[in-house]
Amino acid sequence: MESTQVATSGGWLRPALRIVGAGLLAATAAIHLDLYLTGYRNIPTIGWLFLLQVIAGFALAAAVLATGNQIVAALGAGFAVATLGGYLLSIWFGLFDFKEVRTTAGIVAGIIEVAAFAVLALLAVTPVPEGQAGGGRGGLRELGRKLADLPLAQPAIGVLSVVALVLLIVAVAGAGATSSAPSGGTAAVKTGNVGGATVLTNAKGLTVYWFAADSPGKSNCNGDCAAYWPPVTGSPSTSGVPGTFSTTTRTDGTKQVTWNGHPLYTYVGDSAPGQAHGNNLNLNGGVWHEIVVSG
Repeated sequence: MESTQVATSGGWLRPALRIVGAGLLAATAAIHLDLYLTGYRNIPTIGWLFLLQVIAGFALAAAVLATGNQIVAALGAGFAVATLGGYLLSIWFGLFDFKEVRTTAGIVAGIIEVAAFAVLALLAVTPVPEGQAGGGRGGLRELGRKLADLPLAQPAIGVLSVVALVLLIVAVAGAGATSSAPSGGTAAVKTGNVGGATVLTNAKGLTVYWFAADSPGKSNCNGDCAAYWPPVTGSPSTSGVPGTFSTTTRTDGTKQVTWNGHPLYTYVGDSAPGQAHGNNLNLNGGVWHEIVVSG
């Protein structure tokens, strides 16, 4: 039995797990790099965490591919599940004043992280045949042997992977882009101060933006775009606020508030009044601008 296991691990299993595991780590790092470059870098604290995730993900992917070491594989598995845990916490509770929304990129990254954990954890507990590269030396090889000798390691990895996938499904099912007001209610638009300028804000004081890629009176921000830039929806209440306000009908049938013909949005990167992290960002097909009314 033992000789069969060693022969398998020394044949196709370990090399396959090594290549697939490294690829999955690189894939999740690439997704986070894209998210970092297209907006997350502008979110306080979260931006730096994304950058660290990208660097660590690519570094671990390279180390797994280059060495196939059981300890490196275990570190990669832990990294994958920790990244997934951060995503779930951000959806459920928020992290550093930022609450994640449901997007295609987030869901795909989460699935990849579950798969990376399963593959790399299996690599970590699969023994390295004597004389084959990947076992390390001295203490590393001994620690690798202890990982391989863990009782019921493979069934435990399977159970944990299923639990992680279920938690991901539950989290994304309950998450979504929260619009600034119910489509049938009233959307209060007022003014606030950002950097000495008076800008339009929603009822909570969050900065309101217009999108350069929109057509006059028509929103071109839907799907994942609208998840990151929640539309201001409802019937406008704008007492004393300069400009001409109206509504436009979105593709989902909701009424979105417009200002001088521009559909209005907030930005998920703003967590409190006085912030305008979305101003002048070139994301989702166009540039976003805060609406300055004076100053």
